Amino acid sequence: MGRARALEVILGAEDYNAELAERYGWINRALPASALGDFVRSLAHRIAGFPAAGHVAVKDRVNAIALAPADDFRRDSDLFGEGVRDPESQSRIQTAMKRGFQTRDAEMDLARMLGDLADDPDAGRPGRSPIEHLTS
Repeated sequence: MGRARALEVILGAEDYNAELAERYGWINRALPASALGDFVRSLAHRIAGFPAAGHVAVKDRVNAIALAPADDFRRDSDLFGEGVRDPESQSRIQTAMKRGFQTRDAEMDLARMLGDLADDPDAGRPGRSPIEHLTS
C-alpha cells in the first residue's frame, strides 16, 4: 500500500470490506467463505512441495525488502504511547469508554463510533472542530 492510500486508511479510520481491502493491496485475496478452505489447502500443498531452504531464503529476502527495521517498530510503539497520553486523546478515550467503546457492539461498528467522536467537540478539546485540528 502506498503512502497516499496508507494515510487515507489510517487517518480516515473507516471500515473496509474484503473486496476494497483486496483492491487496496491490504489483503492478498478476497474469497467467499465456501471457497476459502479449498484455496488454503491447495496453496499450502503447493508451497510444501518446494524445498524448505527455498522458503527460508525467499522469506528472508522479502522481509529484508518489505519490513521496516525493528527500531522503526519500537519508534511506532513509543509514538503510540506518547499519543494516548496526550490530553486530547485522553478526553476522547474517556468519552469513548462512557459510550461503550469496549463492547462487542462498539467493536463491530468502530468506524461509526470513531466518526461520532471526531464530530463531538466534547470528546476532544471543546470548541475545536476536526478540520481545525488537521490544519493547525
